[in-house]
Amino acid sequence: MFNALLNFFYPRICISCGNVLLPQEQFFCLHCLYNFPETRYHEFDDSPLSQLFLGRVKVENVGAFLFYKKGNQTQKILHQLKYHGVKEVGEFLGNIYGTQLINREKWKTIEMILPIPLHKKKEKKRGYNQSEWIAKGLSAGMQIPYHTNLLLRTEFTETQTKKNRFHRWENVKEVFHLTDFNALANKHVLLCDDVLTTGATLEAAIQKLLAVPSVKVSVATLATAQ
Repeated sequence: MFNALLNFFYPRICISCGNVLLPQEQFFCLHCLYNFPETRYHEFDDSPLSQLFLGRVKVENVGAFLFYKKGNQTQKILHQLKYHGVKEVGEFLGNIYGTQLINREKWKTIEMILPIPLHKKKEKKRGYNQSEWIAKGLSAGMQIPYHTNLLLRTEFTETQTKKNRFHRWENVKEVFHLTDFNALANKHVLLCDDVLTTGATLEAAIQKLLAVPSVKVSVATLATAQ
């Protein structure tokens, strides 16, 4: 009764379309949930996203859950995740995507998940790292552990939003630090982030990881540009 009254005065709404959620729905109404603009790139033997890293760094697999473009459903979700404190939606969507990934043979050899870290100043200002919540969801969906203390961001950088690929790369090429080579050696690592655009940030992190003996790296993000 209390929950019913609370929902009457403060209704839970779908963060995608704004409609009131039913009691069994979480974050999204069923209509939005079943109409996500999914890329299905994880099902491809050679993901189109792999071309972003071709000739730059070696990656095993690259996937992104949803297509992103200005004004679409995914943009609304990302804004809620990054700027409005709805961090739990990262875990929710990460879980869904993780269950899809682990059902594909080429993703089954992954042994640990690493989120792209934020600098401490930016994380303190935001209150959380959205990529950690995505990693948490992927971990639950794939039944693979995630770690937040192996890859750190040691340099504070400007926002990447309005930079081209070269300037994004210049902005992040030396910002990451590994804390334990032994924990990563001979492992297949899944690197995760919220959005894959030019790939510059992920490329910088991948280069750092590939310095570890016999490490393999795959990439999964919640979204990529359409």
